[in-house]
Amino acid sequence: MSKSAQIITLGCSKNTVDSEKLLKQLEYSGYKPLTGRNSDEKPDVVIVNTCGFINDAKEESVNTILELIEAKKRGELGKLFVMGCLSERYMDVLQEEMPEADMYFGVNKPDEILNHLQSSYHRFLETERILTGPSYYAYLKVSEGCNRNCSFCAIPGIRGRYVSRPLEELVDEAMILTGKGVKELILIAQDLTYYGVDLYKKPMLVSLCREILKNTDISWLRLHYLYPDSVSHELLQLIKDSPQICNYIDIPIQHISDNILSRMKRNHSGHDTRELLSHIRTCLPEAAIRTTLITGFPGETDDDFRALHDFVSEFRFDRLGVFTYSHEDGTPAFAFKDDIPEKIKRERADEIMAVQQEISLQGNISLAGEKMRVIIDRKEGEYFIARSEYDSPEIDQEILIESDKYELYPGDFCNVLITDATEFDLKASPSP
Repeated sequence: MSKSAQIITLGCSKNTVDSEKLLKQLEYSGYKPLTGRNSDEKPDVVIVNTCGFINDAKEESVNTILELIEAKKRGELGKLFVMGCLSERYMDVLQEEMPEADMYFGVNKPDEILNHLQSSYHRFLETERILTGPSYYAYLKVSEGCNRNCSFCAIPGIRGRYVSRPLEELVDEAMILTGKGVKELILIAQDLTYYGVDLYKKPMLVSLCREILKNTDISWLRLHYLYPDSVSHELLQLIKDSPQICNYIDIPIQHISDNILSRMKRNHSGHDTRELLSHIRTCLPEAAIRTTLITGFPGETDDDFRALHDFVSEFRFDRLGVFTYSHEDGTPAFAFKDDIPEKIKRERADEIMAVQQEISLQGNISLAGEKMRVIIDRKEGEYFIARSEYDSPEIDQEILIESDKYELYPGDFCNVLITDATEFDLKASPSP
């Protein structure tokens, strides 16, 4: 009887890709892959792919490890391995505090994991993986690490410097994924705009997109995480000229105050940010612009926050998320005093989201009567849950379609008529 392996993935979509690739290696080595946390089968090995980016993520990872240690004591699983960002960052502490786990590995160590399971790493499988989510969309990780020095971010210390994957390898992987039925491909990296600079001595994101479009029949190509100071007009023009590339710009600006941007070691000023966003709106008036902000960064004054609040109100982002600042050891910002009380950080984040909620509601109400092409994600209760090209899986708003009136399936594309709106969701019915 073959052995079985289960991977539990925490954190970001880049972790998801790492888990899916390791699962394929394990399958080739004779392990039966188990997906999800509620399998009825007792796994011979459970691997937790942890996140160690901010406090909330670290807490979730630690709690998951502790839960699995208890499950191991009850005989519900065989070996327990821990991998990923948390174990890379705090290896010694974890080994000392939670020795019940069989092994701890850092990031990018699939060969070591396989060796400890008396298996080998096979390079010819590097473009293969087992999708752990829906079969019709997948993430394509174009690089590892980051060369930016944002003072709040622990990623360069965990994942190392930026390493681009060869363009040909990425196109091959995109072809494999679309050949297996993937309709939406989401390019991900810590900084997509830097892709290729280390390997080809120039930015290659535009070339990569062109080659994927040329060599696959992908329906939607979505780009995640464009660094503000490197968004080129060539890229915006490609998005404008390519129906398959989603009208979706994910560009985390973090703040608008020059004081805070400087302390964050961002390579752009508030003025630069305003100019860029205005340029994007001019070039791509139909695009949804998504951003991420941080409140409560050390030294954030009332005036700094008010500038951010007013800018969000003025620019009217289509999609927006807010994190409260997490004081992370090993980052340049750790040298600052964490001087904003958690209560104030949270209040500021809530105030920004209240502004965004009203912006989102007004934008959604204006869509009533509009037709839109959507992809069906799932059925939930009395509704089919769908998304438009303006919304990424799991993080953006959804479109609800009454399920008792229509026959639709996950992965289907269909045209809908928007009939109603709430702050962060739309209701619709299929339309010719």
